[in-house]
Amino acid sequence: MVIEPTHAPLLSIVVPVYGVEAYLYQCLESIRADVPVGESDAVELIAVDDASPDGCGDMLRSYAAGRDGVRVVHLGSNVGLGLARNAGLDVATGRYVWFVDSDDWLPPGTIPAVLDRLRQHQPDVLMLDHLRVHEDGRREVDASSHLLRGILAVTRLDDQPQLLRVQHTAWNKVVRRDFLDQLELRFFPGWYEDIPFSHPLLIGAEKISVLDRICYLYRQGRQGAITSTRSGRHFDAFDQYERLLDWVARKHPDERLQAELFQLMISHYLVVVGNDDRLHPHLRRDFFHRAAEHYRRFLPTGGYPLPSGVTGLKHRLVGRGDWLAYSALRQAHRVAGRLRRSGPAVGGGAASATTARRDVLAGGRLP
Repeated sequence: MVIEPTHAPLLSIVVPVYGVEAYLYQCLESIRADVPVGESDAVELIAVDDASPDGCGDMLRSYAAGRDGVRVVHLGSNVGLGLARNAGLDVATGRYVWFVDSDDWLPPGTIPAVLDRLRQHQPDVLMLDHLRVHEDGRREVDASSHLLRGILAVTRLDDQPQLLRVQHTAWNKVVRRDFLDQLELRFFPGWYEDIPFSHPLLIGAEKISVLDRICYLYRQGRQGAITSTRSGRHFDAFDQYERLLDWVARKHPDERLQAELFQLMISHYLVVVGNDDRLHPHLRRDFFHRAAEHYRRFLPTGGYPLPSGVTGLKHRLVGRGDWLAYSALRQAHRVAGRLRRSGPAVGGGAASATTARRDVLAGGRLP
């Protein structure tokens, strides 16, 4: 049973929970302990036990007991991250909703800053910056964080198109609930569930606010995390991008927007296919050919902005469906990287790798 709050809060924070016994308390405490004194009615924390096989369910029961503003939803069977978020959303009563993953946590001062900005700007979407935190404690700025800089007033995607290239996750956005319902957006099952959810938020928003401060600490390298798990489920990305592009074609059929999303899609596929932590070698060729099929199927009629350098070269190889050239280029690029890290090249290895990349640029196949 879920007990409804007496007063509707400003912010509902939904935390889906599965297999994170070692990290759960840190996540929950980083939220609850950060709620300002006198603001307890403004924030509700909804934890969704996605039939976690460890002790998370008992931890949530114990944590919620006697703590105001904390509610727990226990699911009878495991449904996955996206549908667990939906289950939390279904019972959320806040004007805004924020999806926080249970192996991550918030730095002190985040909740007051978020509440202040929501009240000040009343946006459809509030975008937040984050740091990547590695197991050894090292903290790393995300490659897209610079795109959030210098946006002080409420804006729209048309005025700040670079926002579409900020990491496309649900947890770096706080969303007005009525706006979410207006777009008829929910999470789909499967991995990469953020793809058809996150981009439409920015595309459809009339009022986007950017809080240029670190509001989220994103844990890296956790065993069991999707980004560090070899699995055929990474192929779910294709279904998720089809859902995104279908939504855009129906709701916002704009050629410039479609071209931008196409570039992001192919670049994302290249990240997955080139990552040893995500795809077993025997799946890599099939993934590449699925990406090539999507390239042919969704290529905008007016083309798209091709990235520069090696990334652009890889885009062209995907467009040609040339697995052999891509595979050889990937290997040459890795050899060159190892040589750069180990010092001066021996036997012309670095030069050979450079020559191999130049051969592909000239249109020839690599040996």
